[in-house]
Amino acid sequence: MSESDQRSREAAELDVINGQPLLRRWGSYTKKSGPGWLQGAITLGGGSLAGALYLGVFTGYHLLWLQPLAMILGVIMLSAISYVTLSTGQRPFGAIKTHVSPVLAWAWIIATLMANIVWCMPQFALATAAVQQNLLAGKDTGLASTGAIGVVLLLVGLIINFFYESGNKGIKRFELILKAMVGVVVISFFGVVGALAFAGNLEFGPIFAGFWPDFRLLNSPAPTFLAPIAATGEFADFWTSEISRTQRGVMMTAFGTAVGINMTFLLPYSMLKKSWGKSHRGLAIFDLSVGLIVPFVLATTCVVIAAASQFHTRYDDVLDETGKVRPSMERAFAEQTNKRIAFADPVAFAAFDDEAKAAARDALPAADRQLAAMLAARDNMNLASALQPLTGNTIAQIVFGIGVLGMAVSTIVILMLINGFTFCEIFNRPNHRGFHFAGTLIAGIGGFLGPLYFWANASSKAALAIPTSVIGGAMIPIAYFTFYLLMNSSSLLGEARPRGAQAVKWNVLMAIATIIASAGSVWVLLGQGVPGRIGIGVLLTLFLLGLVSFAAKNRKSA
Repeated sequence: MSESDQRSREAAELDVINGQPLLRRWGSYTKKSGPGWLQGAITLGGGSLAGALYLGVFTGYHLLWLQPLAMILGVIMLSAISYVTLSTGQRPFGAIKTHVSPVLAWAWIIATLMANIVWCMPQFALATAAVQQNLLAGKDTGLASTGAIGVVLLLVGLIINFFYESGNKGIKRFELILKAMVGVVVISFFGVVGALAFAGNLEFGPIFAGFWPDFRLLNSPAPTFLAPIAATGEFADFWTSEISRTQRGVMMTAFGTAVGINMTFLLPYSMLKKSWGKSHRGLAIFDLSVGLIVPFVLATTCVVIAAASQFHTRYDDVLDETGKVRPSMERAFAEQTNKRIAFADPVAFAAFDDEAKAAARDALPAADRQLAAMLAARDNMNLASALQPLTGNTIAQIVFGIGVLGMAVSTIVILMLINGFTFCEIFNRPNHRGFHFAGTLIAGIGGFLGPLYFWANASSKAALAIPTSVIGGAMIPIAYFTFYLLMNSSSLLGEARPRGAQAVKWNVLMAIATIIASAGSVWVLLGQGVPGRIGIGVLLTLFLLGLVSFAAKNRKSA
């Protein structure tokens, strides 16, 4: 049977399925899902781990609502992207250039390209740390080990992507591998929370309350920090400001990694690669809900709960019984206390050498030292170690290490895949295996170099995902706004353009998602000084150029 015959047969089959009762329809959809699981594989990466880990550390159970909300808003936009793509069958990059604005099209694809390469770095670093620290128990963490692990990760990414390029059967193998990876991640972290619950270490009342949105935390520390902050006396305002500022970055990480700009690129091209069309629109929304929302919410919620139960407002893993810093946490502790010392006397601190800084840290009041320890950066090894009393050292490290490794590897594979799509579009060579391979290789090599050179001496590779996520989160309004305009393009969608109540529904939901994403980006960029203000100026300029160009193009077609 030819490929066109297969497409016609599947379209006819879906027409029948789309008319079935809800539960039967969902059962049929489950067998045909695919692109949504690719989205799940990329979103369950180092950024999601870092965002969930630090949400737990900084806010306890109070922000359990944040990542599910971000994912729901993201799925609204991804559903709109799938509607536009499947209704027209056009490649989005060309559609945006023709029907919205070439400037927005190139901004979208360049931002995606940058995100792919930059994001590969923390994934390689995180996977390397998971192998060296968790699975090898810190026995071999030298440069040769880092390089060898990086080579293996690169080869795995290239081999799995080769399956994707080898045709329909290869795509099915690729999707099965990714589904298995996502499943391993969810099961691993579910096991962690199960162990905590079995040991009686969880407070289910506060956990359930944490799913109710509390927007006060946008500008103030979690209520559980109020007493430790008050204990610092005259420096309470400093700690309030410091916690609030850091908390904003953590929240943007958690929000921005739910749906990143490169996910808005992956979805339409993965659907077109599978030859999906108008008949697949219902399947696409179901696929996103099951393959993206469910595993993401389960995995990130488990990490937040585990981190909150072990680290929130606690300092005994950083300071011992005498108040001295544990050797493994010296650098993370110093990062927090140095800010406090510099705030008290910035002129004197600027002249301190390392010995003087150490002496100043030792001289800090106990309340400041304890609060700094509460805020010290932890990583996957710290969290695994904290679970040792529940599961034993070996089991804790292996279970957590497998989960973290699965997160990182699945994301590496998908980032390389997206970069392949990106290269094909930039050079206008759709489905060209050579350009696709070049794109995957460039992203993979960029990631490979991350732990070897850029972050070789980083104290917490999980924490490095925070600034990367803030950058990625600031880019997402570009994609949201662009597809908002596409959904309202008469010249592109024609008769498929939503009208009446359907148009109101789509526009209200997309407007909410776009406004919240844009407000979040501006909120974070405002705290980044001059570079942040430049970033806001770029976003505003792109919005205005896109709106003017869209109005002109659609006026011509009216």
